[in-house]
Amino acid sequence: MRVVFRFDKFQGFSLLLILLAGCSIEQNNVTSNFFHNLTAHYNGYFYAKEGTHEVEALILKSLDDDHNKILLLYPKLDTVLAKSYKKNTEEIIKMASISIQRHPNSRWVNDNYLMVGLARLYACDYQNAILTFKYVNTKSQNLHLRHTALLNLVRTFTQMGDYDRAEEAFHFLEKEKLNRSNQKKLYLEKANYYQIRTDYNNMVNNLSKADSLLTRRDRKGRIYFIIGQVYQKLGFNSEAYNYYKKCLTTNPDYEIDFYARLNMAQVAQLENKRDIRLVRNQFDKLLKDSKNAEFKDKIYFELGEFEKKQGHLSEAKKEFRLAAHTGKNKRVQGMSFLRIGQIDFDSLKRYRSAKAYYDSAVGALPKEFENLDAIKKRQTILGEFVKYTDAITLNDSLLRWSSLDTATVRHRFDSLMANKDKKLASTKKKKKRSSGSDSSPTPSASLSSGTTDDKNTGDWYFGSPDLMATGQTEFQRVWGSINLEDNWRRSNRTASLSDASTPIAQQTVDKPQPKKEVKPELKKEVKVDEAAKFMAQLPRTDSQKKEALAKIEDAYFHLGDLYYFNLNEKDNASESYEKLLDRFPKSERKPEVLYKLYLIYKEKNDTKADYYAQLLQSEFPNSTFARILINPDYLKETSALAEKQKLMYKEAYGYLQENNLKPAMDKVNEALTAGETKFTPQLELLKILIVGRTEDVTRYQYDLSEFIKKYPKDPLKNYAEQLVASSKTLLEKIEKAKGIQFGTTTGPHLFIVVYNSADRITNPVVDVLEKFNSSQWKSLKLTTSNLGYSDDKTMTMCVEFTNRESAIAYYYKFINELAKGKPFSNYNFYNFVITKDNFQILYRNKALDEYLTFFDKNYQK
Repeated sequence: MRVVFRFDKFQGFSLLLILLAGCSIEQNNVTSNFFHNLTAHYNGYFYAKEGTHEVEALILKSLDDDHNKILLLYPKLDTVLAKSYKKNTEEIIKMASISIQRHPNSRWVNDNYLMVGLARLYACDYQNAILTFKYVNTKSQNLHLRHTALLNLVRTFTQMGDYDRAEEAFHFLEKEKLNRSNQKKLYLEKANYYQIRTDYNNMVNNLSKADSLLTRRDRKGRIYFIIGQVYQKLGFNSEAYNYYKKCLTTNPDYEIDFYARLNMAQVAQLENKRDIRLVRNQFDKLLKDSKNAEFKDKIYFELGEFEKKQGHLSEAKKEFRLAAHTGKNKRVQGMSFLRIGQIDFDSLKRYRSAKAYYDSAVGALPKEFENLDAIKKRQTILGEFVKYTDAITLNDSLLRWSSLDTATVRHRFDSLMANKDKKLASTKKKKKRSSGSDSSPTPSASLSSGTTDDKNTGDWYFGSPDLMATGQTEFQRVWGSINLEDNWRRSNRTASLSDASTPIAQQTVDKPQPKKEVKPELKKEVKVDEAAKFMAQLPRTDSQKKEALAKIEDAYFHLGDLYYFNLNEKDNASESYEKLLDRFPKSERKPEVLYKLYLIYKEKNDTKADYYAQLLQSEFPNSTFARILINPDYLKETSALAEKQKLMYKEAYGYLQENNLKPAMDKVNEALTAGETKFTPQLELLKILIVGRTEDVTRYQYDLSEFIKKYPKDPLKNYAEQLVASSKTLLEKIEKAKGIQFGTTTGPHLFIVVYNSADRITNPVVDVLEKFNSSQWKSLKLTTSNLGYSDDKTMTMCVEFTNRESAIAYYYKFINELAKGKPFSNYNFYNFVITKDNFQILYRNKALDEYLTFFDKNYQK
C-alpha cells in the first residue's frame, strides 16, 4: 500500500511563514537558534576565519630568515607589512561584524569578535585589539574561548613591548586548566616572549614542553631546528645534535633541512666516531646534491669548521680556501678568510700570512658583521707587526751589505738574481702545484739576516695560493665582478664590439686602400740595472747608518710591546726587549725596557726579575720607572693633583650645565692655578667653552684655534676642531634665521619635546610627562598630545601654561629632574617652551634650529 503525501498551497505557505519567523532576531526558539547558529557559523565566521589564515600565511612569507642566527619563532609585525594586506584585514572585520549584527543571539558572536581582534592585531591596531580580546574574555561563556582571547592578549602585549602586562597575562593562564590546543599555544607564546627578551633558557624550556603537543601544521621541523639552535648557543651540543637530527625526520623545508645538516657538524661529539662518520657522510651528500650548487661555499666553510674542531688545521685551511673562492656570498667569503687568518694567528703563529688574510676578510665582510671592530683592531695590530719585522729585516740586510765593496755587492746580487730566474723557469713548467708547497725564497729574504714567521711565503706570486687568494679578493674589491674579455678597464667598449660585428665584406669596402706598409723600427728593450737600484738603497754614510739603526731599535721596542700587550706572548716579548738591550745598550728606552722585563719575569717567578730590578735601580735611580719599582704608589701620589683637578673640573662642569657661568669660570681658574698636569688641556678646553657662552663667537673661535696649535698631539684636538666647525655652522644658521621672524614671548605657552620617530619612545615620553604633571603640576591641569613634526621627528606637547613664568619654571624643573632619567637619558631630544603664535611659525617653516637659537637668546638664564 503506497502512502502519498500531498501539500496544498495553504500548507506550503504556512511552512514558509514558520521558517521566516525563525529568521527573526527577536525569536528565541529551537528553529530560530538553529538558523542563526548555522548561518553565523558558516557565513560570517567561516569566511573571517579563512581570511585570518590567509593573512597569517602572508605574514609567514615575510620572514627573512638568517640561519646563522636563531630563527624567529613568530614573524615581527610592523605597519609597513600590515599595509600590504590591509584589504584582507578589513574584509575579516567586515565579515565578522556582519555576522555579529545579523545574528546577535547566536553562540558564534564571541568567536566573531575573536576574529575581529586578530584582524586588528595583524593590522598593528594594538589598542583596539586589546579592547576586543578583553571583551571576549569578559563576555564569553566558553572557557576555552576566553583562554584563547587571553593568549592573543599575550601576543599583542609582547608585540607592543609591554612585557609586564604580557607576563601578568600568561602567569594567570598558567593557573588555569587549558585544553590541549591552548596549552600548546601558551608554551609557544611564552617561548616567543622569552626569545624577544633574549632569555634563551626559558625559551627552550617552553619549546621543549610544547614538543609533545605539536602537530605537522605547527611546522614541527622549524621548531625543532630553533630548539637545536638555542641548545647550541647555550653550549648543550649533545641536546642540539639530537634536535637537529629530530628536525630531519620531519621532512622540513629545504633550507631548514640544509642548515640542520650543517649545524649537526658543528655540534657533533668528536669522541663518538659514529657521529664523525655520520657528519662526513652528510657533507658528501650535500656536496654531491645538485640542488646545493649555490650553497657550496657555505658547505665548504662548515666542513672547514669541522676539520678545525678536530685539530686538522691544514685540511681546515684547504676547505676555507675552497669556501672563499667557490661562491659569491661576501659574508661567507669574508668569514673564510677570517678563519684562515685566525688559524695562522692563534695556532700557527704565522703573523705575516695572518695579516694578508685579515686584510682580505675586512675587505669582504659586511659592515654589520658582528665583532667587526675587534677584527679590524687585530688587523691593525698585525699591520704594525709586519711593518716592524720588515723594518728589522730590511735594515739589517742593508747594513750588512753596505760593509761590502761595490764589486762584491754586484757579483753576489747578480748570482742571486740568476738563481732566482732558474727557479722561476722551472716553476712555470709545472702544470700542477700543491697548495701547501714551499716556494723559493725572494731576493729580499735571501739578503736578510733575520727569519720571518711565515714559512710558505714564496718568491713567485702564482706559486703561492695564499697570495693568489688575497690578490683575487683585492681585485674584486676594487673592480667588482669583471668578465674575462678585452679592454675590460674601458668604461665604453662599444666601438670595438661594433667593429667586430661589422661584416668583413663591408669593412673591406668602407676602408681605404692601405699604403705601403712601413715596418716600424723595433724598440730596443731597456734593461733595468737592478743591482744599481739595490746599491742606491745601501746606507753608506754615518748618518744613513745611524738612521737605519734607529729604525731597528724602534722596531724591536714596538715589537716587544705588540708581543707583550696585544699578542700576549711574554716569551717573544722578552726576547725582543733583550735583543734591543743587547744591540743598543745605550738606548734612551732602556729604563722602560728594564722595567717591562722585570714585570715579565716577576709574573713567571723567574730569578731574572731581581737582576733587571737591580740593574734598573743602579743605572737609572732617578727615573720614573725606578721610583715606581721602589714605591708602587708613586704614580698615584704624583697624580694626586691631577685627581683634585678632575674633581674641580666636575664641579665647574656642573655649574656650566646649570648656566652658572661665573662660579664655573672661578673653579676652572682655581684648578689651572694649582699647577700643570696631564689634565691641564681638559681644563683649558672647558674654559674656552665657558668663554663661548659669554664672549663673542669670534673670540671663541680664536681661543679654539690657539688650543689646537698649543696641543697638536692631544686627543682633544679633534674635538676642538669639531667645535670650530660647529660654530661656523651655527653662524650660517643664525644668518638663515634672520629671514624667519618669531614674535612675542609673553602670553600662553606650550612645552614641547622633539625626538627621532625611529626611536619609538612616544609612549614612554607621554607616560613620564603625565606622571610628572599629575604629581607636581596638578593645579595647571596640563594635557599631553603627540604631533608629527617631520618625516623623521615627532613632537610631544604639554598644554597649556597661562604665562611665560610658569612655562619657564616647568622647563627648568624638567631639565633638573626628568631629563636625567629614562627614557630621555638614552636618546637625543630637544625641549623648549614656545608661544602659540611662535609655534605656528615653527611648524609651518619647520624651523627647529632657528627657533632653538631664538629660545636660547630669549628664554635661557
